[in-house]
Amino acid sequence: MNAPGLGHCGRVALVGRPNVGKSTLLNALLGTHLSIVSPKPQTTRHRILGVSTLVGGQIAFVDTPGLHRGARRALNRSLNRAVHAALGEVDLIAHVIEAGRWSDEDAAVYKAIAAERLPRVLVINKIDRQRDKSALLPFVARLSEEHSYAAVLYASALRGQGLDELRAQLLQRLPEGAPQFDVDDITDRSERFLAAEMVREQLMLRLGDELPYSTTVEIEQFSERADGLAEVHAVIWVEREGQRPIVIGDGGTMLKQVGSGARRAMERLFGRRVFLQTWVKVRAGWSDNEAELKRFGYTD
Repeated sequence: MNAPGLGHCGRVALVGRPNVGKSTLLNALLGTHLSIVSPKPQTTRHRILGVSTLVGGQIAFVDTPGLHRGARRALNRSLNRAVHAALGEVDLIAHVIEAGRWSDEDAAVYKAIAAERLPRVLVINKIDRQRDKSALLPFVARLSEEHSYAAVLYASALRGQGLDELRAQLLQRLPEGAPQFDVDDITDRSERFLAAEMVREQLMLRLGDELPYSTTVEIEQFSERADGLAEVHAVIWVEREGQRPIVIGDGGTMLKQVGSGARRAMERLFGRRVFLQTWVKVRAGWSDNEAELKRFGYTD
């Protein structure tokens, strides 16, 4: 289906420190599970574009990795570069923070976005966690006095609160023009990329605190069978030999759980049946090697 006519159209970057709920917010705004989420920080490692076509135009949201200080590993530096690269392709910045909380990391994010010649709004997420809503008033007043935002907006991505107003406020701040995407488009990412993300989401959800950060996923095969079944072959890479049996689990139980959860997520997103096979292999030190990161798709 073709794109709608002229309206307010453009790209909005969702930027913030790790774990403020940017990916959950993107999914809520789109009404579908596009960007992977977990309780762990730094779940998002790539720029994820999600398209929302509305009556008055089109918003292309750009979900970004959490911007953090003291990036020591090559992977962390790559994530920060991805954020700055995303800022170079948008019309508006939405700085996402948690209700009632402003940390040194939030301040560092503001410093980074203030250097960009772009309009910016403050989006206060997780307002459902703020029992005393009146306590937000002095918090917002202080932030507004010390920082420059075109608007302060409120939302609860988890509860779906404030999303209509948020969309409307963002849309009216975008330039007038023709949309970049067809009305049926939801992302510019391939199913192959999304399949890898679905597997990685299960690793983030099911493994311990540290191990998920030593894993990445590579899709070796993504093909369509004659019966319409999508066949996916995924390799889970770890950094040390001792990590491999943990990902596989006793009798292969962990790997089966990861594969089953990822397959169901793919089927919901792709709208068809999926046959998924997974393997676990070792690639020593991949997360601190620029060449390996490029191989696994961690580029600006």
